[in-house]
Amino acid sequence: MKTAFVTGGTGFIGQHVVEQLTGAGYRVVVIHRSSSNTSRLRRWAPTLVEGSLESVDSIAAAIPEGCDALFHIAANTSQWSGDRARLERDNVENTRNVVEASLRCGVKRFVLTSSESAWGEPARQPLDETVPQRGAESFIDYERTKYLGEVEVRRGIDRGLQAVICSPAHVLGRYDENSWGRTFRLVRDGKIPGAPPGSGSWGWGEQIARAHVAAAERGRVGENYLLGGVQARYTDVLGEVARLLGKKPLPAVPGVILKGLGRVNALVARFTKKAPDVTPEIAHVACEHRVVRSDKAIRELGYATMPVEFMLQDCFDWLRAERLI
Repeated sequence: MKTAFVTGGTGFIGQHVVEQLTGAGYRVVVIHRSSSNTSRLRRWAPTLVEGSLESVDSIAAAIPEGCDALFHIAANTSQWSGDRARLERDNVENTRNVVEASLRCGVKRFVLTSSESAWGEPARQPLDETVPQRGAESFIDYERTKYLGEVEVRRGIDRGLQAVICSPAHVLGRYDENSWGRTFRLVRDGKIPGAPPGSGSWGWGEQIARAHVAAAERGRVGENYLLGGVQARYTDVLGEVARLLGKKPLPAVPGVILKGLGRVNALVARFTKKAPDVTPEIAHVACEHRVVRSDKAIRELGYATMPVEFMLQDCFDWLRAERLI
């Protein structure tokens, strides 16, 4: 039986990866904080180990002997400048620690969950793996730290780490409580005034996870695999969210108004010290039109895409079953 080690296993993509690994016959070990809610993971019966990604020794002690594949999924996805220090710690320093522990323990394969955000403002569209990354130049700390996390992995590759990088775009589906799952609640409660003008590429959580497993088993070392999906406007995605909730479609919000709201919220947040629902970073991304190509992942990892309506229905059904909406 092959053994897999997972960080971030209690999160959205992490749960999907644990599910897929278990189905593929792996023995799965998940490292987690003592404060983490592991109740949903127990359905797949992984081995749960308390530990801290801030300590190389703690990580190394948790990695099982002869580990076949390590999936570093844990990350901070905040889009607020007030979380800059935490983003640096979680996305860069902790990734450095996981790389060091993996090298120390002789992990056979390493898969990093990065993001298409590591490219920053793409030098050209559509975005594929041949486009130079510009995340280091981004004013958005999430984009910059995801890029720097990849730098840490590539430094590990230079030292012999057998690593592959998966870079999802927007992800939809079940097990999502805090991303688009949160959007369902905001729309339900009337806290989103309208739909932003941008668009993006959307992938299904289950297929994202299957691509991760394939990356461990047959992905090429040192390669980055973009995991995009169908192209859709935010107006259409939020319109489908509203339809599922039995609400009226949200009106479109001009980009200039959305960005202005983000700036006002940023000023207020200086006093409240709390992340607003719309930050300048969120407003900027929501006005972009970014097309992410997945040809390489489709060809080499068997990645597949699904309709937005199907993915949102999957998320909605799960949220309802969990009584989260």
